[in-house]
Amino acid sequence: MALYASAEIRRTEYAAQAMLPPYTLMQRAGKAAANAALQMLSDGAYKARILVLIGPGNNGGDALEAATLLTQAGAEVVALVQGDVNKLPPDAANALARAARAGVHMMPPEQFFTIDGIAWSLVIDGLLGIGLQRPLDGALRSLVATINTLNCHVLALDVPTGLNADTGMVVGPDGIAIVADQTITFINDKTGLHTGDGPDYAGKVTVAGLDILASLAPPAHCWLNTPDLFDSNLQPRARDSHKGSFGSVAVIGGASGMSGAAVLAARAAAKAGAGKVFIGFLDHGPAYDSNQPELMCRVAAELDLTSVTLVVGTGLGTSPPAHDLLVKTLMTPRDLVLDADALNLIAIEPALHQLVAQRRQSALHTIMTPHPLEAARLLGVSTANIQSDRLAAARRLAHNFNAVVVLKGAGSVIAHPNGDAIINPTGNPALATGGSGDVLSGICGALLAQGWSDWNAAMGAVWLHGSAADLLVSQGCGPIGLTASELIPAVRSVFNELVYSRSAAG
Repeated sequence: MALYASAEIRRTEYAAQAMLPPYTLMQRAGKAAANAALQMLSDGAYKARILVLIGPGNNGGDALEAATLLTQAGAEVVALVQGDVNKLPPDAANALARAARAGVHMMPPEQFFTIDGIAWSLVIDGLLGIGLQRPLDGALRSLVATINTLNCHVLALDVPTGLNADTGMVVGPDGIAIVADQTITFINDKTGLHTGDGPDYAGKVTVAGLDILASLAPPAHCWLNTPDLFDSNLQPRARDSHKGSFGSVAVIGGASGMSGAAVLAARAAAKAGAGKVFIGFLDHGPAYDSNQPELMCRVAAELDLTSVTLVVGTGLGTSPPAHDLLVKTLMTPRDLVLDADALNLIAIEPALHQLVAQRRQSALHTIMTPHPLEAARLLGVSTANIQSDRLAAARRLAHNFNAVVVLKGAGSVIAHPNGDAIINPTGNPALATGGSGDVLSGICGALLAQGWSDWNAAMGAVWLHGSAADLLVSQGCGPIGLTASELIPAVRSVFNELVYSRSAAG
């Protein structure tokens, strides 16, 4: 589940190459790519017509080796060679010679644009791989644009051409990248395949380790989220339990006209397992929640904050009373989730930064859950800056505020103050709806109340939140039109299934 930056992958690759005969890694990569291609062909290689895009580096060599093996398996393979074949690196030049001897047809790019109507079975993208720093332009941009219009499956090798392997963003403000159905990535998994634009362009990601010794990889500091990472918290409940066994949560927010945000967070906290849940409304909220009367509604100023886990900011507003209430919660020695308007208030007052950062020194757990705009306000940059490198932004926030940070979005990033990070693979566009973030903050609060650390609670909450959306979409509810309130019972279902299925299996 470890994820690596391209520079780390390069170091591992160079170390492995120093221990192996020349061309060994390219042969292994080509074989892995050919096997992945064969699995994507519904009728196998026989009569398949495969277009292989060949770039000027070793990524192109990997593709050429795959082209040779696919030709030998019975496919009709056309290699479109981009760049000067006389300047290929030694291993790639060797692969080119092998492909020519095997009968792979070499097509210059200019010929590709003159033909029309060919029904390709599969396209293999071996153009650029990792390390791309500038946007695609000229003939290469035109080629990628054309490939994206073809009615066939696309397999990318290592990383789709045009996608930054580290940040997960298409390179350039008006950039373009190959849209792949599947990406087979070599040596180790890449961070950029799982966040930002990455999931939309990489498709299904598989890893081919190329039989490289695991000891050659550097220590990991980023991982793909999985229940195995928070497994120690997934314990069935003892029969001799009571509501006090699972903690209490107080959701603080719900200013006039925004009480629904606090109600959503509180409902989520209850269905994610908190023993008791209060709503502390900034103004006079409803006397009770008719849909979930178990929630205890109060005026926030009258709540005893010293015996509850706090979820602060959902619908809080930014008025002076909201500010004063936030300060009170930051100074309360209780575990705390900061969301929405709590983050906006912190962003405009440096003194509040210090209150947040000092909490960890007192062994208090703190989770911050910004979306990109809130993250931009907290760091004093643009939203585009945040999205250009989501992993770096989340790490910077965690360091600055000495808190666990969940940077929401496609491939939500969870960052620890020590620099470790998690990228979450669950979820889908159904979560792009009002109130979804309030539900997440409520889940975070419930897990903290049940004794989870802020690191584990953030991982668990984000995984459950995304998995609930995935479950609903699989059942035909969404992604279009799914509402935040529909997520809440699905979170409960996923959570119970996760805990008790693992218990039965164990």
